[in-house]
Amino acid sequence: MTLLLAVAAGALIGLSLGALGGGGSILAVPVLVYLLDQSASQATTGSLVVVGVTSLIGAIAAHRAGNVLLGRGLVFGLVAIGGAVAGAEASDRVSEEVLLAAFAALMLLVGGMLAWRQLRHRRGDDARHVARPTLDDPIITFSPTFACQCPRALKVLLTATVVGALTGFLGVGGGFLVVPALLLALALPMEYAAGTSLVVITITSAAALVVRAGSGDPPDWATVAVLTATSAAAAVAGARLADRVDTHRLQAAFAVLVLGVAVYTAARAVPALL
Repeated sequence: MTLLLAVAAGALIGLSLGALGGGGSILAVPVLVYLLDQSASQATTGSLVVVGVTSLIGAIAAHRAGNVLLGRGLVFGLVAIGGAVAGAEASDRVSEEVLLAAFAALMLLVGGMLAWRQLRHRRGDDARHVARPTLDDPIITFSPTFACQCPRALKVLLTATVVGALTGFLGVGGGFLVVPALLLALALPMEYAAGTSLVVITITSAAALVVRAGSGDPPDWATVAVLTATSAAAAVAGARLADRVDTHRLQAAFAVLVLGVAVYTAARAVPALL
């Protein structure tokens, strides 16, 4: 029964990642806790594996398609490692109730953002043409002389640290966090932001997983492996599905699902805090 649940849940996570370009990984922790009987600590560790492996596979595919700015993704990801390490260490020092309550709050935020996008689409706001950001000058250069755009360098440092901390603390790292961060801090063109974000997520997930290795109760690795393999395979099918269906309807359904899971998680976690 556990194996079947892991397969079904992995398929759902992968389909949403492939069809919508992100968001599915936020379901991994509630799935591991409420469907697969893992503790919150085990779930956030196992989720890093699901998120990291699926992102790595997606990053390779996006790089082959020419949609990844590898150098910038590596730089942002390496800067974010500090936040990922700090977040992973902090996660081991709080109660499981606090972890789940924080996760529920994050899911409510993500679900609200998705719902807002749907409302904007229905009003036709998405039809407005906005100037696309372009690749700008390097933040730091050493040749022919040293030059630093320090305000932008600080923005990259702060943004990457926050992204890494959320990845390490909650075991998430979806495009809903990283894509806006790349647009804000590095001014990437939108067509490169989603693919480049997968590089960042892979790095931060790996860093947080290394910190968590050997601490706390390990997750059920067999279950995590099944969830990861199914998610990765379903992500490929989801990408093909996106070409055949109305993605706005998929996004609307996913927003409802995320909000529903968030309310359920909050209903279980918040009373335990009181």
